[in-house]
Amino acid sequence: MSSPATHPAPPAPAPRRRRPAWAGRNYTLLTGAAVITNLGSHGALIASAFAVLEAGGSGGDVGLVAAARTLPLVLFLLVGGAVADRLPRHRVMVAANALNCTSQAAFAVLVLTGTPQLWQMMLLTALCGTGTAFFNPAAEGMLLSSVSGEHANRAFALFRMAMNGAGIGGAALGGAMIAAMGPGWVLAVDAAAFALAGALRAALDVGRVAERAPGGGLLADLREGWVEFRTRPWLWSIVLQFSVVVAVVGAAEAVYGPLVARDQLGGPAPWGLALALFGVGTLAGAVLMMVWKPRRLLLVGTLCVFPLALPSAGLAVPLPVWGLCAVMFVSGAAIEVFGVNWMTTMHQEIPEDKFSRVSAYDWFGSVSMLPLATALAGPAEAAFGRTNALWGCAVLVVAVTAAVLAVPDVRRMTRRPSPPKAGALPAPAPGAAAEPETVHT
Repeated sequence: MSSPATHPAPPAPAPRRRRPAWAGRNYTLLTGAAVITNLGSHGALIASAFAVLEAGGSGGDVGLVAAARTLPLVLFLLVGGAVADRLPRHRVMVAANALNCTSQAAFAVLVLTGTPQLWQMMLLTALCGTGTAFFNPAAEGMLLSSVSGEHANRAFALFRMAMNGAGIGGAALGGAMIAAMGPGWVLAVDAAAFALAGALRAALDVGRVAERAPGGGLLADLREGWVEFRTRPWLWSIVLQFSVVVAVVGAAEAVYGPLVARDQLGGPAPWGLALALFGVGTLAGAVLMMVWKPRRLLLVGTLCVFPLALPSAGLAVPLPVWGLCAVMFVSGAAIEVFGVNWMTTMHQEIPEDKFSRVSAYDWFGSVSMLPLATALAGPAEAAFGRTNALWGCAVLVVAVTAAVLAVPDVRRMTRRPSPPKAGALPAPAPGAAAEPETVHT
């Protein structure tokens, strides 16, 4: 009989991987936390409007509460970016989540226990907007610094796909919950989502993140970020472009879309379907970018901004419901192609220690004109007519996008393989458990 030593035991089977090597622990935590907060927040946006209306408020009061959320976002974004580049980004994110959780919980209690006053709702939504102003630059900086160059395109596409999918699901779930239980419970769920997401972000592994040298103060940090921003023509030109694009598209979709649906498409249901198709389009665009790596990053991305003129033009005609749904789907897919290429370019070109400050200037430029545009949408309709105002929105998108294509850096920017930047995390070895997070379109 042979000795057992002559028959060595077969090698143990290799452990089954549940995720790609590049999707390490931090990436998984950040993506999971973003999905949770998006599920809660998209429902809460609807719930806050219904809470105002159920408290006896008017449409104007709904606008005031929405403005109370947007104003601190614009005011504090730049400070939030400087803070996120000075302090550990994950701590800024957790603190912002705690503020959002507290403000939404207080809002929920007011709605569930009585009739909230307008000033109370405005104050609490302003606190929520302040938390978002500090969270967004820190979150984008954390995501950009945590992805290796080789896998950045795929990682950003998957992250955005998860975010957009959660947004679609959150809006649908929130609407159903409001109908079944009332807006107060949806706000309470949003507060719980912020608490859970904050706990996940507190568990991020930042041991391998290089320490940043102390700066010369908050104002010096802001000046440094401004220099980084203004010395890159591709960066400031596209941010200026999007200050116009976001403003006019936001006005068309928030103000004119519901009015066209009411007067010419048969009510809110067709407009809701069109918005849903936009969300489906973003998912399709993210799936495409999981496998497509265009060499001319900003040229391809900028060409994909032109379709954002289609929804305004479709509303101006107006197209039948199926046509409007088609152009919304195309514009959703196109903006996602832009978004992934934009994030990849930022990751490739911006130094790691300035990610959050540059991201803050990006966010600030993109959203700063939105409140003004939505406020002027009504007077523009009265002065020029709704159809002309919508054609004006479409023309502005085309004009500013064509102007950006005249910037040489936008046309020439190419994807390049490069070694990891100083301070960025290297790609993990197979089986390693370390790596990435609102984001901008």
